[in-house]
Amino acid sequence: MLKRKIEQRLIDWKNDPEHKPLIIKGCRQCGKTYSVLDFAKKNYAHVVYLNFFENPDYASVFSGSLEPDNIVMMLSALLGKNAIFETGKTVLILDEIQDCPEARTALKFFRIDGRYDVIATGSLLGVKGYGKEPKSVPVGSETVIDMYPLDFEEFLWANGIEPPLTSILENCLSEEKPVPDALHHRMRQLLLQYAVVGGMPDAVNAFINTHRLDRVLQIQRDIVRSYKDDMIKYADKKDKSCITECFESIPRQLAKENKKFQYSLVKKGATSSKYAGSLQWIEEAGIITRCYNLSITELPLDGNSIENMFKVYMRDIGLFVSMLEDGTQYDILQGNLYGYKGAIFENLIADIFSKMGRKLYYFHKDSGLEVDFVIRYHGECTLVEVKASDGNTKSTKTILRHPEKYHVSHAIKLGDYNIGRNDQILTLPLYMAFLLKAL
Repeated sequence: MLKRKIEQRLIDWKNDPEHKPLIIKGCRQCGKTYSVLDFAKKNYAHVVYLNFFENPDYASVFSGSLEPDNIVMMLSALLGKNAIFETGKTVLILDEIQDCPEARTALKFFRIDGRYDVIATGSLLGVKGYGKEPKSVPVGSETVIDMYPLDFEEFLWANGIEPPLTSILENCLSEEKPVPDALHHRMRQLLLQYAVVGGMPDAVNAFINTHRLDRVLQIQRDIVRSYKDDMIKYADKKDKSCITECFESIPRQLAKENKKFQYSLVKKGATSSKYAGSLQWIEEAGIITRCYNLSITELPLDGNSIENMFKVYMRDIGLFVSMLEDGTQYDILQGNLYGYKGAIFENLIADIFSKMGRKLYYFHKDSGLEVDFVIRYHGECTLVEVKASDGNTKSTKTILRHPEKYHVSHAIKLGDYNIGRNDQILTLPLYMAFLLKAL
């Protein structure tokens, strides 16, 4: 069983005396159902489980009155002994709630009633073309938590790297001293494995149990294929081909020197007016994340972002690598990445940052200045360069030389080396990106 951070968030939610019905939102197959059911079985005397995707007939329970007493009566009739409702001891789980919009409306009434806890999961909530919108979204009556595939730290847990070892890394970071050689070597190895495997639970389990990368790749490509099936099945008819074309263009977008998303690379003659909604569809499905260019390197980052200038990364690095040609996994593990080197390691750091809950930003000027990422770190605007090889940091050094113009005095260079410092630039191994938590 994989240890997930969502477990603690669910416990914190239950322990809050004022907790509302909870929605766990995330891409398909990221582990929502498993985590919620495991939590429910450990923390409640009775679990009533409905999956609207597998059993569309369950939606009929919510077609009439949405008063909890009526719903409880209907469920008791439908499920018999599998529907025991006891005040304070029962949790109702509504899996794939986007397939029953009336059930989401009902959350407001369960919130007012207060006798039973409700947890819902949703894979395509709010995605254009998927089902019907609820007549009334229960604003103020629900809590929404985003869930992602396993992040790098959860992958470390799955591979036996426990908190005491993480504490050593944190101490090395805070004191800016090199990581001991044995741990440094192991972490470098695990990072490359994470780049190949990613965080989809089925892929991680296959890797942990068999270490067969052909099996991992098959699982990943099956997931990517299921995402494409969703695009064809659920998107509006006029958008189906556009969404698929946008999705399939991502490797090409990231292979460029300037990785800004260009609609012309999706299809010859493509324009933002035709394809912007398609890209939004993929983003809302939790498959990709955007990284926005900044007009200036200054806090607040969101306030200085440029809405129509962005890069696009896959939310999960393993799925991105699976979209590349056969043999890429082997090349990564051997360190032979050739032209795709920058794309893979940038998407790797985008994966780590976005799964930490960070919004992504970068800085690019037509003059040639470009910095891979810009983050808030220890209350300051901080540049982050990602180097798959030694590489130069010309843009970063230029920006740091002009604090009066760019308002930045600190930078981090992530690469295949140990901890060190060169004046204003802190050098860190790539695997330490997940420790850059201090906002």
